[in-house]
Amino acid sequence: MHAKVVTFQIKPGRQEEVDRLFNEVIVPAAKKQKGFRGGMLLTDPGTGKATSVALWETEEDIKESERSGFYQEWVAKLGDALSMPPVREIYKVSNLAGLSLG
Repeated sequence: MHAKVVTFQIKPGRQEEVDRLFNEVIVPAAKKQKGFRGGMLLTDPGTGKATSVALWETEEDIKESERSGFYQEWVAKLGDALSMPPVREIYKVSNLAGLSLG
């Protein structure tokens, strides 16, 4: 299993918009991607710092979701609510404790 970790900065007053976009647009689209297993959005309302962690079966599944334009589409949808471009990293999941990914 692999994780795509994206960090970004939310503009002041735009947190609810970002939450709505993740819930109504980004997550439903992610569920249609091959290999997507789940994820979470972590936010700090005080600073606007946010981190998205998405779990995927393979690193190739992550790369394919980017080649298909999925990643670029969700970054574009969030664009106006972000104060700087997001930073994306891919990790191998070395330990996954207590999460049910059924």
